[in-house]
Amino acid sequence: MSGQLEQIKVFLAVADAGGFSRAAQTLGLSPSSVTRSVADLESALGVQLFKRTTRKVALTQAGHNYAQRMLPVISEIARIDDGARAFQTDLQGRLRISAPLSFGTHFLAAPIAAFRNSYPGIDLSVNLTDRFVDIMQADYDMALRISGAPSDLSTIWRKIKQVRRSLVASPGYLEDHGTPVDPTHLSTHACLSYTNLAEGEVWELTDPITGATHPIRQTFRFACNNGDLLAQMAAADQGIALLPDFLVADALAAGRLLRVLPEWQTPQIWLTAFYPPYQKLPAAMDRFTACIEAAVTDLRL
Repeated sequence: MSGQLEQIKVFLAVADAGGFSRAAQTLGLSPSSVTRSVADLESALGVQLFKRTTRKVALTQAGHNYAQRMLPVISEIARIDDGARAFQTDLQGRLRISAPLSFGTHFLAAPIAAFRNSYPGIDLSVNLTDRFVDIMQADYDMALRISGAPSDLSTIWRKIKQVRRSLVASPGYLEDHGTPVDPTHLSTHACLSYTNLAEGEVWELTDPITGATHPIRQTFRFACNNGDLLAQMAAADQGIALLPDFLVADALAAGRLLRVLPEWQTPQIWLTAFYPPYQKLPAAMDRFTACIEAAVTDLRL
């Protein structure tokens, strides 16, 4: 079909120019290739499109009808082609994004406002959820996630910033139940679980001296899929939680929470942007990601 489409474009150029040589000059092709293209189209259609004499080239009745019906079709194809190119290069249209709930409520307002001020032609739709959405199946153009190393082979991603985490508990809880001095002591404590984390019911802690990793399997007394609620539960003397520092920074500064086993290291997690597997990222996605990167550069996540 792509070959026939080119033949139709050549045919319309000949009809508009009133001759093969003039159409060839307009198209930047040789007269023989223009003549051959039209002949191939006539052969495919089984109809003569031009009346040819040594002095003049004119449309047949069939050629005239064909040209009249094809002109709006070719114009529409050109418009659709321009729209596809615009999606790749222009800052217009709609951008649909999935982002973590707590991160979104804490940090996204400022970069979203900056993005909308800079690119008013883009209609932005943001859905906040702690669930890991499949952007290849769901109705999203990209997703921001806070997680460990990406394992989704059907998408591409860009790491934006490492997100630090700490084990935390309230002073009241530690006073009543004691402060763990070793990861093995956690098995005797009430642990609060974030259910959307890939590691599930295992906390991996790394010895700061030997570098050895200790997987600590817990029996969690409370589990939920939102970090803000877990932080509030920890501050309410309900147990020990492993949470991003940005969720507990204020509570730590105010003394409502304390770090537990602060020398031990937890597995790295990152704020990461996920996209469908484009060879070249569309301009709107690239600019939005750049806004997020600029906004979090100086943040302590």
